[in-house]
Amino acid sequence: MNYILFDGASRNALLPFTYTRPVAEIRVGILTIREKWEKYLGYTTSTVTEDYLSEKFPMVELEDNIMINASYLPSESLVDVIKNLEVDQAIFYNDEPIAFYIKEGQEVDFEKYELIECDFDVLAIQQTWDIFSKNEQAIQQDFKLLTFGRESQPIPVSNNVIKPENIFIEEGAVLEYTTLNATKGPIYIGKDTEIMEGSLIRGPFALCDNSVIKMGAKIYGATTIGPYSKAGGEINNSILFGCSNKGHEGYLGNSVLGEWCNIGADTNVSNLKNNYAPVRLWSYETEGFAKTGLRFCGLMMGDHSKCGINTMFNTGTVVGVSANIFGTGFPRNFIPSYSWGGGNGFSTYITKKAFEVAEVVMSRRNIEFTKQDKDILEHIFEETKPWRKGYES
Repeated sequence: MNYILFDGASRNALLPFTYTRPVAEIRVGILTIREKWEKYLGYTTSTVTEDYLSEKFPMVELEDNIMINASYLPSESLVDVIKNLEVDQAIFYNDEPIAFYIKEGQEVDFEKYELIECDFDVLAIQQTWDIFSKNEQAIQQDFKLLTFGRESQPIPVSNNVIKPENIFIEEGAVLEYTTLNATKGPIYIGKDTEIMEGSLIRGPFALCDNSVIKMGAKIYGATTIGPYSKAGGEINNSILFGCSNKGHEGYLGNSVLGEWCNIGADTNVSNLKNNYAPVRLWSYETEGFAKTGLRFCGLMMGDHSKCGINTMFNTGTVVGVSANIFGTGFPRNFIPSYSWGGGNGFSTYITKKAFEVAEVVMSRRNIEFTKQDKDILEHIFEETKPWRKGYES
């Protein structure tokens, strides 16, 4: 069987993260959504996504295909139902398709399908804030998936450890003189990672392959540090997708950072309003501020965005792709893609300069800034022009 992950109705609600990736490439828990599905299914997958992303993330269609809504996270129960789908059958949950069987070249008409209602709870990522608010469940599920039937590397004796049975260390990890408290959730430490001395970590927590926790870091669950990233200072219930740095002092809470982001030293993110009111967050889907229903919500930062030292972010700030933020004061709580500036105003961050930075940053991790990457970012620049209306040219 051929399995294809499609973006679904939640794609626009998950911007700015889905400007640069299909929904399936969002990291929540330890793994990306695609990695989860492939491990559960035992097959590789391809993608149906926006046209401008399809060259980098192509679809592979065969004679028989099962389409899976990438907003939904897999479980044993859900995968069992999907693997037993037959021609012209579809699984629905709350009136939204989770998966359906389709023949090559067939048009989708759910009125002709046998609709199977999913009668058990499923975990879905349908808003940007779901990524951090559902990260605890996702870490726990991924921890079981990745560690089942396996034995952890031994925990070095210099570390102060609580609930060692909830801690799993992969090969090549280095950690000495740290405190690991897995009482409230598991702690996963990936391959070739390092946790420097003096760090304090509470689960649920995931440190993905080749990442580093700096000396004296204070990290609360549920937090995920994606691969090839650096983390330090104080972090609470946040996700770094990968190849991003928040390596210095300062606070990051209830936040999501995409890839290739950098947070300057002593940057602080407010995640609670002074009046304790529920947080509203910019929605690209509605072009207004959406009610999250959350009292704690910090920063959503798209790929390739960066901020200078001592930056201060208001509660519930959304930053687009390839923005560069610096200076005194609080910048606005919606910063469009390709914005250059801060609390004193913004101008347009032209693509030539943005691409020069992207090329240097990616080369430091031995990753090429390809023509595909450039074309995607050029498309985003053009698509997001309306949000920069009124900027200096």
